[in-house]
Amino acid sequence: MGVSNNITAVLNFIALLCSIPIIASGIWLASKPDNECIHLFRWPVVLLGVLVLLVSLCGFIGAYWYKETLLAFYLCVMAILIVLLLVVLVFAFVVTRPDGSYYVPGRAYKEYRLDKFSSWLRDHVVDSKNWNKIRACLADTDTCSKLSQQYVTADQFFSAHISPLQSGCCKPPTICGFSYVNPTLWLNPVNPTGDPDCFLWSNDQSQLCYNCSSCKAGLLGNLRNEWRKANIILIVAVVILIWVYLIACSAFKNAQTEDLFRRYKRGWT
Repeated sequence: MGVSNNITAVLNFIALLCSIPIIASGIWLASKPDNECIHLFRWPVVLLGVLVLLVSLCGFIGAYWYKETLLAFYLCVMAILIVLLLVVLVFAFVVTRPDGSYYVPGRAYKEYRLDKFSSWLRDHVVDSKNWNKIRACLADTDTCSKLSQQYVTADQFFSAHISPLQSGCCKPPTICGFSYVNPTLWLNPVNPTGDPDCFLWSNDQSQLCYNCSSCKAGLLGNLRNEWRKANIILIVAVVILIWVYLIACSAFKNAQTEDLFRRYKRGWT
């Protein structure tokens, strides 16, 4: 195996390693309660990571045993996968750029407005067609029930950094003026007309604020935070993949040149 093939094999091994954080970030996203309820976002990153792993393995085998067909397959398909990863990154950045959060005086957590998030997320994630299934799925999780186990007094709860999903779905909007009993039980609103969600709040633990616009906004807030974290890992992985791919292309050309030179020396013209 020539020097260029050695380099290509090493580079493909690095690309193979890069697939691990991509798959891990995809599994992390899919394991979140909100993503468990939104099938649209669950597996694309995992699928791309697995494809990068398989294609890199083909490239490694092709370079190690100099299977030119496998190497050509690797270079073509890896270029497509890198483009797809870039599309996912740019798309995720664009649709998660608007931040619907706002600060509430006297609270450590934020609350969220649905109309401040991107129109694509509103139309494709929390539209009326999808929301009934998502709402039922969220109600079956322990997202809200575990708050009562973590926080007892009002001071504890108001100083807690709860997730956007918990802020939007597990309690009524602060502007309603409900009196705190526990994180999922609120009574006697002093300003019930302050927000349409005030009328949608229910102390029924299977209802809470799952029908509220604030719950939809909280779900999008959770998605935004999780994808922003995952994007950091994906950006690093894609940069390394691009670097590996460019060097692999150069090494592949050099390997072809070495092969032609050997044939020339042996009189194979």
